Order: sequence, then C-alpha cells, then structure tokens
Amino acid sequence: MARVDDYIKAVSLGKKELAGKDPKQIARRSGGTYGEETDGKAGLTLIFLNREIDISWPELDFSYSVDGSEVPIQQQVLLLHYLNLAEDVKISGEWIAYQEVPDGKFYLDAFLRRAKIPMVQGFGSNPELLVKLTTEVYGATPMEQGDLAVRIQALPLIPVSLILWKGDDEFSPEGTILFDRTVSRVLSAEDIAWLAGMVIYPLLGMATGK
Repeated sequence: MARVDDYIKAVSLGKKELAGKDPKQIARRSGGTYGEETDGKAGLTLIFLNREIDISWPELDFSYSVDGSEVPIQQQVLLLHYLNLAEDVKISGEWIAYQEVPDGKFYLDAFLRRAKIPMVQGFGSNPELLVKLTTEVYGATPMEQGDLAVRIQALPLIPVSLILWKGDDEFSPEGTILFDRTVSRVLSAEDIAWLAGMVIYPLLGMATGK
C-alpha cells in the first residue's frame, strides 16, 4: 500500500518531467485542450471519468472545473503519468484483457483485488445497477457483450469496458474488465490497475449508499 509521502514524491517527479514539455503539444497528444487567459495565465483541460479537470501551467495544479476543488493526489499521479506518456494514439476498437497488457501478468493480482473481484461481488447479482450507475456517473454507453456491458471513456485515449454475466443455479456471476489494445501506450500496467479501481470503487460506494 503506497503511503501519502510516496504519492507526494510521485507528483513532484511527474510535474518535473512534464514541466519541460510544450503544453500545446501535451494537450494535443493527450486529447485535452489548451487555453490562455487575458491575464497571461495558461492551462490544460482534460476529461477524466466524465469530470472536467483544469491543470494550471506551469504550476501544474489539478482542480475540478466545476468548483475548483483539488483533485485527489492518487489521481494526480495517474494523470501526470498519462500526460507524460500520451502520444498520438488512435483507439483501435480491439479489446484486450488486463493480462494481455505488457507486464499485466505481474500486476494481475492487484488488478483482480482492486477492480474485477469487487465489481463482480458488488454487481454480479444486479448488473442492471452497474449499467444505471455508470450511465449516470460516467456517461457510459451500452455494449453487446456478456449479459450486460458498458463502455466508459475513462480518459480521452482510454476506453474501458465493464462486462457482467449474471450466473445461474450452476455458475456464480462472472465479469471482466477490458481495455483497448492501445492502452499500454499511454499508461503502465500498474497505472491501468489503479485506473480500473478508480472506476469501480465510487460505483460500489454509491451502490451501498456510502
């Protein structure tokens, strides 16, 4: 389990790496937008899990556009990694399982614990609730896979597919989380596992009323 100090260090390193790059090019490569205000300040805007995030330049402070509140530090780390790695990627439309991601097998246990197992346990017996919540929160769109499935645009270059099978008298509910084949070009395997957890855990909280 990473400590807060680890996140603070990761944010510092990510900002240092990003600061030397062209913000306009970063915005173009990441699917974000770049803008300059009349007072000379500049910044990037990025949609993350259906929420607009402002990133000041060159300070690289992360805040939600709707109210100016600070983005949680773990998400800042993920977004810095994304902005540093993002390149001109065209989403392929070909879905792959997490273990097909380079180094995915190494982080598979963490991915299962953070995302797949909680998703199946929380929504396997009521997949309709998963569809309802993802539509409301993430603007998800339905897919024709499994018994019920949705597509979430987690980041401009990263679609995520959540798929559930209801199960029956013989088989327990099952599910999977898929990614576009290009995902490893914009996030590491470890970050992809963290991202999957960031998608699932807010939904579980809403499902249980927390």
